[in-house]
Amino acid sequence: MAKTAQKKHKNDNKPLVMKFGGSSVGSAQAIQQACQIIAGEYENGGKLLVVASAMSGITNRLIACARHAASGDEQGYKASAAEIRQRHSDTIKALPIKDSARAGLLDEIENLIAMLEKYCASVHTLGEITPRTLDAIESLGERMNIRQVSALLAALGVPSQPVDAERIIVTDQAYQNAHPLLEKTCQRCAEVLHPLLNDRIVPVVTGFIGATEKGVTTTLGRGGSDYTASLLGACLDAREVWTWTEVDGVMTADPGVVPDARVIERLSFDEVSEMAYFGAKVLHPKTMRPLVEKDIPLWVKNTFNPAYPGTRISGDEQVRSGKISCVTTIRDVCLLTVQGKGMLGVPGVAARTFSAVARENASVLMISQSSSEQSICFVIPESDKEKVERSLREELAYELVRGDVDSIHALTEIVIITAIGAAMRYTPGVSASVFTALGNANINVLAIAQGSSEYSLSMVLSKDEADSAVREIHKEVIINGNK
Repeated sequence: MAKTAQKKHKNDNKPLVMKFGGSSVGSAQAIQQACQIIAGEYENGGKLLVVASAMSGITNRLIACARHAASGDEQGYKASAAEIRQRHSDTIKALPIKDSARAGLLDEIENLIAMLEKYCASVHTLGEITPRTLDAIESLGERMNIRQVSALLAALGVPSQPVDAERIIVTDQAYQNAHPLLEKTCQRCAEVLHPLLNDRIVPVVTGFIGATEKGVTTTLGRGGSDYTASLLGACLDAREVWTWTEVDGVMTADPGVVPDARVIERLSFDEVSEMAYFGAKVLHPKTMRPLVEKDIPLWVKNTFNPAYPGTRISGDEQVRSGKISCVTTIRDVCLLTVQGKGMLGVPGVAARTFSAVARENASVLMISQSSSEQSICFVIPESDKEKVERSLREELAYELVRGDVDSIHALTEIVIITAIGAAMRYTPGVSASVFTALGNANINVLAIAQGSSEYSLSMVLSKDEADSAVREIHKEVIINGNK
C-alpha cells in the first residue's frame, strides 16, 4: 500500500475527507495509485470519505460535445462522445478488477454515455444549450469516474459505494455556478453518508456537482471538487480534509515561471483565500469558507509522492522571516481608468462607476484611486472590456460632455502580480522590499492596491515584464529574505 506521512487515527471517530483531482484519477495507473493511498489510509482505521473529480480532460470533452450539438454538428458531438466512451473503456480494461465487475462497470459507463448522447441530440434539435442542460452534461464526467474508483477499491478489499452528489449537496438554481444550501446539505449528509461511514463503507462522492431542492443537476463552478470536499468536511465535522494533486503542496510561486519555487509547509486560511482570489491555482476560491467556520485543517498533498507531508492550511498564522508566503499572477485582464479634473469633490462618481460595471456582471479584481480624486482605475477580465467600457460611457455621458470626466480608457496586455503573506501585517518594510526588487530590475508599476486585511499587496504591470517581476520579487523577498 502507498504510505502517507500522517499518523494513525484508530481511536478518532471523526471522518477524514480525501479529495482527488482530475490528474490524480486521470488514467488507470493514476486511479490505481489513488486507490492504494485510500486503501492504506483505510487500514489505519477510522471513517473515510473520498471525493473524486472527472478524469483529466473529460469535462472539456463534454463541453465540446455540447457545443458541437448546439452548432448543429451532429458528427462532431458523436465523435466527442465516442472519444469519452473509448477513454473510459480503455481505463476499465486496464484496471485490475474481476471480469464480472469489469462487465458491470462497462455497462454503467455505457448507460451514462447514452445519457450524454440523448442530451446532445436534444441540444442539436433545439440549436441552443442552456446553462441547466450544460450542467447536466458536465456532471457526467464525475459520475463515470466515481464508479471506476469505487470498483477498484472493492477489488482491493475496501468496502466502497459510489454516491452521486445530487443526493447530498443541495443548491440554488444558479446553474454553472450554484450556491450550496449548507443546512439542507448537512441534513442530506446525515441521511445518506453517516450510515455508510458508521458501517466502515467508503463513500466515493462526485465532486463539482449538486442539485436543486427539486433534484435538477447543478455544478459549483470549474474546480468545484475542492468545494465539494470542504462542504462535506464541514457537514461531517471531519477531523481533516486532504486534497490530492500532482504537486508536493502549495508553492511559493508558479514553478513554470520560478524554477526555485518552494513548497510552503504551513499557511493560514486567510493567506490561501487571498492566493485563490489572486490567481494561484491552489484551490477553488470558495473552498476555505466551510472549513474556516468549523476550524477544520486542510492538507494539499501529491498523489504521486504520498510520503511527502505537503502543505497544512489552518487557522494558525505563521509569521515567516521571509515576510511573504508567495507571489501570484492574474493574466488576461485590462485596466480601466476614469479620469478628469472635474471629478474632484464631486460626490457619487465612484458609486456610479462601479454600478455601471455591476450592471454588466463583470468582476472587479483590483481598485486604485488617486488621493486627489482625479482618477479611478480598476482591473476587470479582458473578456469584459468592451461591454464595461460601453456601460461606463453611457453612465457618465453627461460628465463627459460637461468635461468633469476627461476620459475613459482601457489598457490591455497587463497582469496583476500579488505578494501574499500573513507576516505583511506585522512586519514593516515588506512593501519597500517588493518595490526595491522591481526597481533594481527597471520594472515599472502601473497601479498599486493593498488589501485592508494587509495580507496582500497587488500591482499592475505590463504583460511583457510579468514573469521577470515574479522572479525578482520571489528572489528578493522569499529566497534572500529567508537567509
